[in-house]
Amino acid sequence: MKNIKKTILGLASAVVCMASFTSCLEETFPTTAATDEMIATSSTATAAMAMGMPAKFSDVWSTSSHCYFGYPAEMIFRDMLTGDAYHYGETGYSHFISWQRNQYMGDGYMKTQFHWNYHYGFLLAINGVIGAVNEEVANEVQKGYKGAAYAFRAQIYLDLARMYEFLPNDIFPDGKNSEGTTVAGLTVPIVTDATTDEEARNNPRAPHAEMAAFILEDLDNAERLIEGLPSTEGQTLPDLSVVYGLKARLYMWNEDYANAKDYARRAINATKIKPISQAKALSTTAGFNTATDFMWAGQQTSENESVSTGIINWTSWVSNQTTFGYTGGSTALYYVMDKKMYERISDTDWRKLMFKAPSGSALDGMNVYITAADAKGAPDYTALKFRPGNGDREDYSAGAAVAYPIMRVEEMYFIEAEAAAHLNAAEGKNLLIEFMQANRDKNYETVAVDQEDVIEEIVFQKRVEFWGEGQTFFDIKRLNYSVTRGYPGTNCQDQTSRLNTNGRPAWMNVVMVQTEKN
Repeated sequence: MKNIKKTILGLASAVVCMASFTSCLEETFPTTAATDEMIATSSTATAAMAMGMPAKFSDVWSTSSHCYFGYPAEMIFRDMLTGDAYHYGETGYSHFISWQRNQYMGDGYMKTQFHWNYHYGFLLAINGVIGAVNEEVANEVQKGYKGAAYAFRAQIYLDLARMYEFLPNDIFPDGKNSEGTTVAGLTVPIVTDATTDEEARNNPRAPHAEMAAFILEDLDNAERLIEGLPSTEGQTLPDLSVVYGLKARLYMWNEDYANAKDYARRAINATKIKPISQAKALSTTAGFNTATDFMWAGQQTSENESVSTGIINWTSWVSNQTTFGYTGGSTALYYVMDKKMYERISDTDWRKLMFKAPSGSALDGMNVYITAADAKGAPDYTALKFRPGNGDREDYSAGAAVAYPIMRVEEMYFIEAEAAAHLNAAEGKNLLIEFMQANRDKNYETVAVDQEDVIEEIVFQKRVEFWGEGQTFFDIKRLNYSVTRGYPGTNCQDQTSRLNTNGRPAWMNVVMVQTEKN
């Protein structure tokens, strides 16, 4: 506790120029960047510029609050907007609690400003790479980096579109906003490397179909060019399998299930990555923190600003087994799975061991901890999924220097199964059983028969698989599923967070910020 309070005070004293808006913030890029002429003639210069893209994954946007550390923070935000993950214990320490409570999510708050500024700042870096590589004179390696940039841009716009698209809900069932304007299906403005200042000033939200066509064009360009990429740099740059995976995600968003199924299988066949094993997943040193287990990864290193802060990083907030982070023993704040979700998982499914078993239950005593101290004080259902680097729970420069998943091959198996189920329930069910029995639970079975029940079972198993990885938000919103946090015996400790919805939550239509409207 003493260490984390000392770090918090040190960071707080450094904060300047930050209020509810961020008009005083500017995107800052290195002044030693390669010039356009250098990029046009040098593969090395192109590579240097391109590596700025994966660096943006771990970019600290602001230290005014300790939840603004780039893409992994977005993953946590999205999970907190579902009913699968909670902060439990000393919630006064939680900088993410507003998302869990659906508070301060309006267009005038810094929390929503982060989503907007971070993603469009990311796009600025990506557009710089795309605009700098002239295909008419570029060599194959340079074209490969441009292909990677197209994949990055597709990834960011697909996330933005799925977050901001206005879909009907119990509060706004007719697709109109609070001002009475029909906004159903609208996503976000499209800004490319060719967008002029004048165009940017009059750039309305793209409808779903227009955005989908734009993303598909980027992915087609990525597919055409990316094979010239000499290396994925430790899975931090996308390869062809990732492009196929992004197409699978896009087609699911479009409800084009035949193509979603096809491209999910293409991604599986194209990647060298296999589903993570039980031994690796439950490892106290390498559990869900190693890039080689992922198709596409973000990577925190000891040189990253997010790591050097000690607490404004992925590990600080998702690993309940550190002494330097927010979650775990240092603050008595824990990241936990929803009780009903945990209870629905079969005891023979090894993924259940990634969460603390209640005393007296069938799995009590079977969890594996880095040290015995990690078990003490931790509430039931505490996540053990994300281990600190090399199991180092004391030294943040080592423990927080980990990878986190942007895309895993397991997602492709679940997309394939769900897409198949939309076309033929029996085929989707069989694909799910095949994956589960081969990789997660050799005794797995399901009584689901009807198409709706089969799809729900597939998505539930996907939610278990990707707990804490920010994927569930997209499925709940897409499929119009309800969120239920308030029920007898709930472990959603924070009473303000016990929100139940009828269908997709209205809060999953993330709002545009006031500064953009202005």
